[in-house]
Formats: sequence, C-alpha cells, structure tokens
Amino acid sequence: MKQRLTRSDIVFRILKGEHIIIYNRHVLRIPDFWLDSHPGGSLALLHFVGRDTTSEIEAFHSSDILTTVAKYSIGILESPEPWEPLLPPITSGWEYKNGGWCHQAQASQICPTEHDLIPPPSLLSLSAQSQHASEFKKLHQRITDAGLYETPYLTGYAPEFSRYCLLATLSFVAYRYQWWMTSAFLLGLFWHQTLFFAHDLGHMGVTHSWAMDRVIATFIGNFLNGLSIGWWVNNHNIHHLVTNHPSHDPDIEYLPFFAISPTFFSNLYSTFYSRILPFDDTSRILVSIQHKLFYVILALARVNLYRLSYAYLLNAARDRKRKRAGEWAFWLEILGIMGFWYWFGFGVLRGCLAAASWKTAVGYVLVSHVTTGPLHVQLALSHFSMSTKDLGPTESFVARQLRTTTDVICPDYLSFLHGGLHLQVTHHLFPRLPRHNLRRASEMVKEFAKDRGLTYAEFGFVEGNKEVVGVLRDVAGQVGLVGKVVREESRKAGSRPT
Repeated sequence: MKQRLTRSDIVFRILKGEHIIIYNRHVLRIPDFWLDSHPGGSLALLHFVGRDTTSEIEAFHSSDILTTVAKYSIGILESPEPWEPLLPPITSGWEYKNGGWCHQAQASQICPTEHDLIPPPSLLSLSAQSQHASEFKKLHQRITDAGLYETPYLTGYAPEFSRYCLLATLSFVAYRYQWWMTSAFLLGLFWHQTLFFAHDLGHMGVTHSWAMDRVIATFIGNFLNGLSIGWWVNNHNIHHLVTNHPSHDPDIEYLPFFAISPTFFSNLYSTFYSRILPFDDTSRILVSIQHKLFYVILALARVNLYRLSYAYLLNAARDRKRKRAGEWAFWLEILGIMGFWYWFGFGVLRGCLAAASWKTAVGYVLVSHVTTGPLHVQLALSHFSMSTKDLGPTESFVARQLRTTTDVICPDYLSFLHGGLHLQVTHHLFPRLPRHNLRRASEMVKEFAKDRGLTYAEFGFVEGNKEVVGVLRDVAGQVGLVGKVVREESRKAGSRPT
C-alpha cells in the first residue's frame, strides 16, 4: 500500500531539497539525474515543485510516457480535498543544487523556510480552479477519443512538403539564373514555412517519437535553418508552462527592445536566463519608442535567434550534465549548424561574391532574413496583447492559457501562412496535437470555455496588430511618466535644506 503523505510531510521534504510535485494525487519525487536529463529542461519541473501539475503532465506527455511516471511516486495525498499549492522555491529565488540551497539575490538567510513556500493570498477559488482542471481532463479525453492525436500525413503534411520542395527549387533556379533577390526572397519563404514544421517536431507532434522527431527537427532546424532545435525546445516548453509571466517566460523577455508591461521597469530577475533584466538607459530609450520600432526589429529578429541558439549550444558544450542528457542529439545539432553555414555561407553567399559583389551578398542576407519577419509578428500577436498578471499557483493550467493567449482569425485556405499557430489557444492547451487537427479541436475548446464561463480570445490579423501596437504604445508612454516622476523627486531632493 502506498504511503499517505500530509501537507507537512511534503513541506518538510521540499525544504530538505527534494523536488516534489503532485500528479493525480500521487506525490512524485523527481531525482536529480532526471532533473538534469528531462527533455523539456529542468525548469519545466522546478516551476511546479509543490504544485498539482496533473494537467501540465498530461498535456505534454504521451500515454506511453505517462505509464513511466508512477515509478517516481513515493506515496499519495492523505487528504481527498483539492491540493492547496505551495510556492515553488525557484519562483521566490531559491534553488537547491550541489547539496545546498542558494538564493539568486544572495539573501541573508541560508535556506528557505516554510514561510517561503506559502504563496500570497489568491482571489481565485481553489474549488473552482480544481473543477476547471477536472473538466479539462474530460475535454482532453474527448479530443483523444476523436482521434485528433493521429497525424494526417497524407492530407496534412503531404501538401506542406510539396510547398517546401517548390520554394527550395524555385529559389535554386532563380539563384542559377542570378536573380539574386528573387532567390533570397524565396529562400526566406522556405525558412518561414519549414520553421513551422520544426515547431511541430519540437512538440513531438508529428511522429510522436522523441528520437524520431528530434532527428528530423535537427535536420530542418539546424541544417536547413541554422538554428538550434535544442535551444528552441528548452525555451519554448517554459513559455508554454509559465506563459506571459514577466519573470519566467523567455518569450516576453525582450529588453532592451520591448517591454509589454511596466513590470519590466523594475529590474526583474529572469529565472530562465538566471540574471537581472536591467531597465537601464538603453532600455528606457528603446522602450519609449518600441511601438515605432516594432516591425523594424521583428524584421531582423532571426539574427537574435542565431545568437540565442549558439549561446545555448556553447553552454551545453561546457555543461557536462546538459550534454549527457542527450549526447548524440547535441553532436547532431553541432553537425547540423556546421552543415548550414557550409551550404549557406560557403555556398550561397560565396557564390554571390564571386558572380556579383559584396553588396549583392549583403542584399541576399537582408532580403532572405527580412522575409521571415512575419513569423515573429505572428508569435507576438498570440501573447503581447494578453494579460501578464501573476495570479499565483492556484490558477489552473487551462484558465492560465485562456487568459494569456489569443487566436488569430483566418480562413482555412490561408492557414498555411500561419503554420497552424493562428490557433494558438488550442495549441497551448494541447501542444502535442498535430497542427492540422487544431481547427476541429478548437471548436471543442470554445464550447468548453463557454460552459465554464472562461474567455476564449481571438482577433483578426489587422485587429491583432493594432492591439499589440496599442499595448506597446501604452507601455512606452509610461516610460515617460516614470522619467518625469524620477526627475521631480530628484529636483525636490536637491532643493531640500541640508
């Protein structure tokens, strides 16, 4: 018989440094080796220490993987009542590593106490949120029973592959005829489309096999696009789990270029990047005009993806634990990146230099990279205009995703331009769902939201752009107000008698 564990037992274990999460009333203890080896990254687990993560585990893992979860169970909850969540230590700055606790701000106390695990008072009803989670489980079963996890290779991906091949062929032909900018534009479209495919593979939404999807994703992401699929998975999983949280979600942490909330004015600590996000003079200047720079910066956003990808791989090379978690996958990524710069750098760009000029080569780079800009606009539309409030660990997975994510309305015949990501709400709830089945699933989600009194947000493409630019403009305006207050306070301080 399983040991019955009380709340005090679980608090005691967490304070000892154990990584405890709740799944279907089972108390799971995550060993350090799995924390290091988890394909979704260690943060995907650390953000749920002391919390019931049943919805998240089932949304992100296949039934085959779920059968292995039980081996980490050390008991079941003693109380039949809904689990009242604790505050994961990492969210308040604590991390247990190398046999001891450390604090990101080097606090005076040497370890967290029970008080540090108590979340701030919540306005949300634990009973209502638990009911949301219970009904969400039924919705997930409906979607599974409807066969929506079955990948439509013939009707879904066959047309996609035809499009990829057509764009690559046309780009190659244009290049051979020295239609440089036409070739660059078509290559940019090829990158734009194939990254949607890499996204699906990163979620194990194609073959549903981690190894198979990772190999294909490395070919698409690393070799064809020059980007690290390992970085993307590590980054994107956290984005899905702590969506739109200023301190935790890397997909909204874009200082010094963008701030979608005044919260970023306070020098936030990023748990993803393990550093302060300084709101310095550069940030003040750029954020104050961010609504004017939005499309310009996103047009060149692919360059930042290179930077993040290569920084991730460099850190992985230095970190034996991270590399050991997927040694073969790491080296496959390195080979993929080398292959990309061989065909694109020493092949395409050198050909431009030899047959034309360095200006042509620079133009080829700019046109091909700017053409992928709409992809980044697409991603911004899904979240930049939505709530960034932290409602605490009481909020259910389904309620949090509906609150922080929006769809972009578009007809079916244009859905390929969005790569399925216009149905972002349903994708966030069921990230492993093949994208060609998202439309059918979204109808079920809308019905669910209506029945539960939750909001399912969606905007047209033009309206969505206006919403995002409006948010950026509002935050930019507040930078000026903050500056005025600081200057006024300084003036008053300077005029006081000493």
